[in-house]
Amino acid sequence: MSQTPYQLLGEDEGIRALATAFYQAMDELPGTKDIRGMHAENMDAIQQKLYEYLTGWLGGPPLYSDRTGSVCLTEPHKPYAIGPSERDQWLHCMDVALEKINASDEVKAMLKDPMYRIADAVRNQDHSNRSPRDDGVIAVG
Repeated sequence: MSQTPYQLLGEDEGIRALATAFYQAMDELPGTKDIRGMHAENMDAIQQKLYEYLTGWLGGPPLYSDRTGSVCLTEPHKPYAIGPSERDQWLHCMDVALEKINASDEVKAMLKDPMYRIADAVRNQDHSNRSPRDDGVIAVG
């Protein structure tokens, strides 16, 4: 029987370490100011939410849905301008976090496409085909 990513990453302790490493990366990496600016100064609460979400999504107990009643990600992200750049910043932070916790190449390969799909699912704008100034409006984000 094959193991879930939750198991391969070290279960509760590993997922908690991943969520911590993710937000450390967001706080420290150059080029992530757009997504960092979408978060409160103290990221403890959002880090806990990511830990809960990833726990269930990666094959562990459904902590996030038990608490919220849903696993919908688009609704909580609606207030934020999330385009391709913000999506890619998020993915970069996740890649760095996976490296930092010494995730195996197997796990990184297993998560590459699903992580992209999740990050792209919360994208709510697309500025890749036009300049934000084309319509006289400056995008915030």
